[in-house]
Amino acid sequence: MGRVNRGWKGLKKSTKTDFATYLGVIAAFVLVNALRGGGMLSSSLTGQLVPICCYIVMALSLNLTVGVLGELSLGHAGFMSVGAFSGIIAAMSLQRAIPFAPVRLAVAMAVGAVFAALAGVVVGVPVLRLRGDYLAIVTLAFGQIIKDLLTCLLVGYDSDGLHMAFNLSGTLTINDLGLKEGGIAIIKGAQGATGTVTIASFAAGFVLIMIALAVILNLVHSRSGRAIMALRDNQIAAESVGINVTKYKMMAFVTSAALAGAAGALYGLNYGNLLASKFDFNTSILVLVFVVLGGLGNMWGSIIAATVLYILPELLREVRDYRMLVYAIVLILVMLATNNAAIKGFFARIFRREKGGAVQ
Repeated sequence: MGRVNRGWKGLKKSTKTDFATYLGVIAAFVLVNALRGGGMLSSSLTGQLVPICCYIVMALSLNLTVGVLGELSLGHAGFMSVGAFSGIIAAMSLQRAIPFAPVRLAVAMAVGAVFAALAGVVVGVPVLRLRGDYLAIVTLAFGQIIKDLLTCLLVGYDSDGLHMAFNLSGTLTINDLGLKEGGIAIIKGAQGATGTVTIASFAAGFVLIMIALAVILNLVHSRSGRAIMALRDNQIAAESVGINVTKYKMMAFVTSAALAGAAGALYGLNYGNLLASKFDFNTSILVLVFVVLGGLGNMWGSIIAATVLYILPELLREVRDYRMLVYAIVLILVMLATNNAAIKGFFARIFRREKGGAVQ
């Protein structure tokens, strides 16, 4: 036992934090399953479990761009939408080829991640040459472009395979795809994805969170992660010692986009109907709020913030018309508290007292 204790004490602080994060997520998953099995969760909260997992992954992935890389992106919902609709297309068209739903869901999430990563490359090549406010504005524009393109998308599937068209003129309908008898309409333009077979599950959301944590934490602690954080701290100095700015920025940005795409696929397959308008500017801002309140670069903080702030409107449903007002006030108070030096110092003194240290 003493040897085990010495081994634990010998670990780096960052390694201990990572283990604590993994164990915390596992404990939360077990606890929620126990509560759900005992009928202690309401139907509304039970229905929010998968979206909570999706938004946790979204917050983690955006924290990689904003907190670790240090670049402000306002188009993260665009990558989520790419993953959602590509994942729905994959899952619906593979129903006969892959009848086992969990495997089909895994394939759909992988497809969503790949297509979102490709979108990340397309967006990142021109965008990552910019910095600060310019980068934020351009990513916002790209997110809007992606949403508008998906609004014009028509997709169907029959025995001949996939049929796709862009209704840019506004005159096409799903009937113009020429689907054979027995074919299915997957995406109907402005009507979005309709009639989707819902195969998302809370267990899949838990696995995705663990994968996202493993990818991000291993990247952060790797040599590439140190190069990414060097770019965040001082790009000119990092470039002067030979760090490839474009390579490492693209690495973080594309990884972030891929994780957002996987989360989008899981989200899309949780609903029978899904509109592209769901992934608008407000969704990107909501995820950014999760990241900021949880702490830039703090993955555990992103998990807690995404969970609490997503279910808070539901918990405030009893106050009806005033719940969004209360929600906004809570956000303001949390921001003031997390950025107040006096409050931080108060908790720091308490922590030192518990540790037996001298209080200044």
